[in-house]
Amino acid sequence: MKKFSELEYRRPRILRVMRGVNRCVKQLKKAADFASADGALHRWHALVMPAATQYQIAYIRNTMNMKDPFYEKEIKFYNVAIPLLGPMLKKSISALLGSRFRPQFEEKYGAHLLRTAETQMQLLQPKVIVPTIKENNLTSRYSKTAAACSVEFMGEKCNFYGLLRHMQSTDRAEREAAFNAWAKLYEEVSPKLEAQYGQLVRLRCAIAKRLGYRSYIDYIYPARGRYDYTAKEAAAFREAVRQYITPLCHRLYKEQAARLGLEKLQWFDEALVFPEGNAVPVGSPAELVEKARRMYTALSPETKEFFDFMTEHELFDLVTRENKHLGGYCTVLPEYKAPFIFSNFNGTSADVDVLTHEAGHAFQAYYAGNRLPLYEQTGSTSEINEIHSMTMEHFAYPYMELFFGENADKYRYAHFCGALKTIPYLVSVDEFQHRVFENPASGPADWRRYWREIEGKYMPWRSYNGNAFLESGGFWMQKQHIFLYPFYYIDYALAQMGAFALYRKQTEGGDAWGSYLKLCALGGTCGYFETLETAGVPLPLLPETVRDTAAFAERQIKILDENLP
Repeated sequence: MKKFSELEYRRPRILRVMRGVNRCVKQLKKAADFASADGALHRWHALVMPAATQYQIAYIRNTMNMKDPFYEKEIKFYNVAIPLLGPMLKKSISALLGSRFRPQFEEKYGAHLLRTAETQMQLLQPKVIVPTIKENNLTSRYSKTAAACSVEFMGEKCNFYGLLRHMQSTDRAEREAAFNAWAKLYEEVSPKLEAQYGQLVRLRCAIAKRLGYRSYIDYIYPARGRYDYTAKEAAAFREAVRQYITPLCHRLYKEQAARLGLEKLQWFDEALVFPEGNAVPVGSPAELVEKARRMYTALSPETKEFFDFMTEHELFDLVTRENKHLGGYCTVLPEYKAPFIFSNFNGTSADVDVLTHEAGHAFQAYYAGNRLPLYEQTGSTSEINEIHSMTMEHFAYPYMELFFGENADKYRYAHFCGALKTIPYLVSVDEFQHRVFENPASGPADWRRYWREIEGKYMPWRSYNGNAFLESGGFWMQKQHIFLYPFYYIDYALAQMGAFALYRKQTEGGDAWGSYLKLCALGGTCGYFETLETAGVPLPLLPETVRDTAAFAERQIKILDENLP
């Protein structure tokens, strides 16, 4: 494989791929024995993987510069082409499910692969091709809108992420000024974002109705691979968070306010954990990557092999630039079994979090991708995938001196507390989305009211210093997952429960790394409950798991606090 920057991009010839897949489907149907049928399946994958890789190259390069006209055009092509491939995919899946060798396929690849295929058969209907294309185009429009937002602040041009760095300043006036600039950016663009979200809500409801679902909520659970639980169990989990996690977080914020010498903590104070300043990583982006290489070399032979591969092929884009897509992600180039990490470094500890969190995703993709026979088996649902990333953040604690020197204990304390304090926000986003789709005729004023009510329920400490836009509930629109990945956010909260469980096993002398490798190796071969059980991770949805996790977190925070200088 070449370095990512050297990879040639060629738009795949979709009709040629479709004709090839159709030949494989015919071979699968006519196969005289399982070996022939299995060979047809693998030839089908060999045709699709290069096209999928070209799409990923285009996607990554588009997010690197949202104003690059070539890759913007290519994404528009895929927004149309991918939904049009639905009938071909459905035909292929139908052949697999209807094969007389289905028992042998299930024995070799697991029942979960066939279960997922059955769900895809329900969702891949020609009647939703047009609205799906419209949805794809709308999400692209949203991404471009958000990426274009910037403001001059303290002599530099900052996007939303650039302003967040200033909200960790020890100078409260700077934090407040950055907060006001951040809020103003969102307020100015809010009419456009609200209009785009309204269109997305209507389209998503239309897709669900066309497929025969009573509501979008009923559609999205199976669409996201949530076969083992429903909205009812998710609501019970959110309530357990409110009961056991929220009070502990509220206490931590009160302690933080006292530490900062503040009577009341405002939102722009929440990111500053220590009055003298948070732990900040030392080094340029290139130097941080080199330190990460040293960390993964020391952590295990498996992580050394993985990170050497990532650095050799330059599978990173980490530096914030104008017109670059917001946030961070990890994706995979299927043909090469090569992960790619994308982020926006901003000079805070979040830069190190990228090199652990996104690298956790990348490690799992690399580890499972080189061990499982089919690419579709590599990744699981996001409730499992996020355990891979969040656990890696905790497993990296012993190496934080590399990045933070004498401030490593400050980082460990802030990071662990931050992982806990994020959970109430995660479930707030989930409840917000449920409220919106339970009331699909609702509009911008309703959404702001929903958010403020939900925020008060799970985050009673939250205050916006009298900013009218945010006090009225405008904060919801800063979460891009709501626009781009509907109902993908509670997954982080569920996964954090699993990550805490594995870290707890490590602190208590258990074989946490062995359990983690087992979890990574399983990929998406099993369902959610079975994957957790096999890896020895307690089910997060149970109230007693949330209660026990809160108790562990409280004990661990006490230990971390005692280690502070």
